[in-house]
Amino acid sequence: MKALVTGGGGYLGSAIVRALVKRGDEVSCLQRGNYPELDELTVGIHTGDITDPLAVIKASKNCDVIFHVAAKAGVWGKYENYHQPNVVGTENVLKACEVNRIGRLVYTSSPSVIFNGNDEESVDESIDYPQYFFSHYQATKAMAERKVLAANNSQLATVALRPHLIWGPGDPHLIGRIIGRARSGKLRLIRGSKLADTTYIDNAVSAHLLAADALLAKLNVSGKTYFITNGEPVVITELINRILHAFAMPPATKTLSPKTAFTVGAISELVYKLFAIEKEPLMTRFVARQLSCAHWYDISAAKHDLGYKPLVSIEEGLQRIQAA
Repeated sequence: MKALVTGGGGYLGSAIVRALVKRGDEVSCLQRGNYPELDELTVGIHTGDITDPLAVIKASKNCDVIFHVAAKAGVWGKYENYHQPNVVGTENVLKACEVNRIGRLVYTSSPSVIFNGNDEESVDESIDYPQYFFSHYQATKAMAERKVLAANNSQLATVALRPHLIWGPGDPHLIGRIIGRARSGKLRLIRGSKLADTTYIDNAVSAHLLAADALLAKLNVSGKTYFITNGEPVVITELINRILHAFAMPPATKTLSPKTAFTVGAISELVYKLFAIEKEPLMTRFVARQLSCAHWYDISAAKHDLGYKPLVSIEEGLQRIQAA
């Protein structure tokens, strides 16, 4: 098939590109910057912004499927900075599907869209969106996911995947933040024994390809969402220290209580807003609640409908990081 990957230069996007090329698909990418690693692959490169409708239409011409991965992640910043790429960008992708008569769309969502500040234990896709969002990322990703699902019809088959905490060698997000804060002496663990799911990069990529193939085969997956994880819930603090160990770093020992972390986050947000500080605070209410709550999901729907099966365990993933 001929596929367009939006955000093809990002961590997940570039991994999807490599997997598609490896299996013989024809691939194009849409991204804002230049990524030398993509130049080494036989892919079509389109430089442009997802918020530019003409750029998306041009990049997706003659495609069979779009993997819409591009998004602004994070927990801090102005609402419009999230709304434009996450909501308007998704609207542009849907319009491009209509204009270019593209029949399949795989959308990368997030479990954040259903987080209501409470424990999520063996949650499945029947859970509804919350009435209150802790961050602009949450709110705009939920809006975009709803638009993608609502767009599913006889001409366009859509599916939304919700991978949780993607990580692996070269990961600049989860692992990058943990290692960066540990090296700066600013890493704090929130006390507790709550479990959380994660998703190794190869497993996230596999789910995306399986979803596209399921849409091609016209299986009963269109218009649906799927949680994607390793299926190995672990204690959050233990996982952080296992990651530190993989980088030959000492374990984190400084801790905060959940209540203290939330208070610090609330005060930090107030101060940063008052003084118009654009840099992300070390703690926010969203991060505090995320690290204080359980986050593990029932992935039986993805296994049944998509044929999804985690390929790389947490232990093997950590070994790959050590070997990298």
